[in-house]
Amino acid sequence: MWVPGAGIPSRLTLSAFTRAGRFCVLNSGVARWKDVPAENCRGLYDFHPQLKPDVGFGKLSSRVYKSRSETKRYVASPRVAETVVRMLRGKRKAGQLILECNPGPGVLTRALLASGARVIALESDKHFLPGLKSLRDSVNGRLEVIYCDFFKLDPRNRGTVTPPVMTSDMLFQYLGMKAHPWKKGFPLKVVGILPVKTERNTLWKILHDLYSCSSIYKYGRAELNLFVSEKECRKLTANPQTPGLYQSLSVLGQTACAIKVLCTEPTSSFDAYTVKGQLEKQRHRESLEQNLCFIQLTPHRNLFTGTLTPFNYDVFFHMLRQCFMKRNAKLIDHLPSLSPIDAVYILKQIKKPKDVRVVDMYPEDFQRLFETIECSEDDTCKWLYDEFMEDTLT
Repeated sequence: MWVPGAGIPSRLTLSAFTRAGRFCVLNSGVARWKDVPAENCRGLYDFHPQLKPDVGFGKLSSRVYKSRSETKRYVASPRVAETVVRMLRGKRKAGQLILECNPGPGVLTRALLASGARVIALESDKHFLPGLKSLRDSVNGRLEVIYCDFFKLDPRNRGTVTPPVMTSDMLFQYLGMKAHPWKKGFPLKVVGILPVKTERNTLWKILHDLYSCSSIYKYGRAELNLFVSEKECRKLTANPQTPGLYQSLSVLGQTACAIKVLCTEPTSSFDAYTVKGQLEKQRHRESLEQNLCFIQLTPHRNLFTGTLTPFNYDVFFHMLRQCFMKRNAKLIDHLPSLSPIDAVYILKQIKKPKDVRVVDMYPEDFQRLFETIECSEDDTCKWLYDEFMEDTLT
């Protein structure tokens, strides 16, 4: 399940325990031994993503996967649709493949088709399907319409899934798409608007899927182009220059992806529809709300070429969670609860002064911190875990 306000699972089942490494119980915590098989540190530049077992997300908030009453936003302005098309096309010629999430009334869909793109429309509201299928029949095979909710792909409490909930395997097998090597990217772009009520949880799910090479990232280095609230955008792109917004989400997002803010649009450019496909009246409060930012998340090609892998990413998540619990504290005060390795030695290796605070560390500094501890050969154990994680190994 998700930790309120933190977005990280309260109990991380350590994937490295079963795949690459040994653990021991130390007093009230858990530590990983240093003699980790070489496969856990190998370069993954040519890594073909393989779906690994889900990691400790067994009971996600029902709001993420079971809510059927959520209001959804859709692009309503032709001007915004044209802006999105221009941003997606870049220098490429017509004919690119776009996976559009919840197109709704199809304003953006029509603009994409007019640009010459081929579109796979994943629509989760049955009320919009007839209009989209009618559009499909008029564009000579350049539009595929599927009853599916992209943001509910691969639910953790999977069981039997029925549309619009799907697994990525079901979706990509239907589309005839195979996995691509990580360094080669992926032959389609994803575009959509994050769900209003579950925006933050959805961002965390995307990051978990990316780091574990599961869900859509099992098939390659997919680029996501998403409208998100200005509030979440500012947090995602924050750094030590904006300490009040800087958090573990910022570090994880920027470590994994090149993040670009392509444009910012007012909420008046979007229509909100209820679950029954009815246009919702613009609320006074929403009219005064923040804008929506159109951001591009492109996974780094070299994300898995170093020490960080899909088999030990959960340790990286845990490290950041522990650090940002006391974000204004000195890093040297956090290190003894993370690793038995001498804290002064670690700081010297990452070239940071003894008084450096957590919020003074840039994403690349945290990655270097993780790599320093993970690759250390000085101690019997590398990582310590709080006692609340003890039962994950039983």
